Amino acid sequence: MTREVLVVIGAGDMGMATVRRVGSGSHVLLADLDEGILAETRTRLHGEGYEVTPHGVDVASHESVDALARAAAGLGPVTRIVHTAGLSPNQGSVQRVLAVDLVGVALVLEAFRDVIAPGGAGVVVASMVGSLYAGQLTDGEARELATTPAEELADLPSASTDRLAEGHTAYGYAKRGNQLRVQAEALKWGARGARLNSVSPGVVSTRMSRPELEDPQGPARAMVDGAAVPRLGTADDVAAVVAFLLGPEAGYVSGTDVLVDGGVVASIKAGSA
Repeated sequence: MTREVLVVIGAGDMGMATVRRVGSGSHVLLADLDEGILAETRTRLHGEGYEVTPHGVDVASHESVDALARAAAGLGPVTRIVHTAGLSPNQGSVQRVLAVDLVGVALVLEAFRDVIAPGGAGVVVASMVGSLYAGQLTDGEARELATTPAEELADLPSASTDRLAEGHTAYGYAKRGNQLRVQAEALKWGARGARLNSVSPGVVSTRMSRPELEDPQGPARAMVDGAAVPRLGTADDVAAVVAFLLGPEAGYVSGTDVLVDGGVVASIKAGSA
């Protein structure tokens, strides 16, 4: 009997937590650019009893993402897709952050729009930073971010290097783009009988984020200390919400973003963080 396919893009802590939450009984297609992390995570999950097929992917490449979508469809009905891959502001140039975090997400949503099975669901892991960046875009710029074809996104005037001069700004712009893209794509996924949402984590302790969390006087620590839930988030905190959005309990939820930030955004807007 052919198993349903769960596609998880990003083999880091968030991807692994997602597989542990929802991967039992499914054929997991686990994708990442870093072959070392991909092999390590696949070995750990396989040892825990999950059926995992590894697949190398560069989400910034149209051809690579299309190949991933074809591979997924070849394994069986693709019922769930979770995109966790991304770069932090300090992991690449402005251009690379935009290519991976903005264009990459749009490429994945476009490719898997034609692969997702009726009744299926997708979740994009964005960031609370996207919610904080929202006020820096005009309505017209927001519409462009939501609807411009993936391969043209980096050429938008709002993505110019004059405006996005450093990594943190580019990261916020990209993550807001993720939230907006999910809203627009949800209508197209809905035409196939599938749902699409995003999750925006706050300050979460993962292998990628730990270097930025080591400074006890840094901005991340200040946000945590001023939040309604004053602790670091975990990958499993996020995976729990991802699992809900993928499941039948969220059958009437699509095109929305769920903040999983311990109340950081609420605290900032209230002037207390």
